[in-house]
Amino acid sequence: MKPKIDTVVQFSGLKPGRYEYDYTLDETFFEAYENDELREGKVNFRVVLEKSERMLLFTFSFNGKVKSICDRCLGEIEVPVEGDATLCVKFSDTETTDDENVVFLPESAYKIDLAQWMYEYVVVSMPMQRVHPEGECDAEMLQYINGTSEENEAEPRDDGESDPRWAALKVLLEK
Repeated sequence: MKPKIDTVVQFSGLKPGRYEYDYTLDETFFEAYENDELREGKVNFRVVLEKSERMLLFTFSFNGKVKSICDRCLGEIEVPVEGDATLCVKFSDTETTDDENVVFLPESAYKIDLAQWMYEYVVVSMPMQRVHPEGECDAEMLQYINGTSEENEAEPRDDGESDPRWAALKVLLEK
């Protein structure tokens, strides 16, 4: 599914020089990517295009907040994101580098959609561990995870017999 925000830059017809674009990525943008860990948010992007005869240089600056899942309690959490990135676009019918910050477009190209790069920059800028500040996690979920909730409390088995496998292990440990 394609994002509903227009992130296409049509560079044919632009004279060499500097061009600036502002984007606000919101729920409609993020829902197109169907990522459970990044559901929605609001991220402001400033994209600067430096156009020359044979190359486009995009500089991305962004900041905002996205909603994700807390690694501790599985509750919803707002995570701040910010960063800067550069993307170099060269025109050639053959790709000659493995650099992830360099993209090759055919000579006949006249536009580029920045959506995928913008999405990836936001995802990469998210912290590895996303947890609520101390004391803000869902207390009920923490009780469940720690085994202290009423549902988790197992009643002792009192059927008179123990599992024969455990009995065999006890014999081995006693030796």
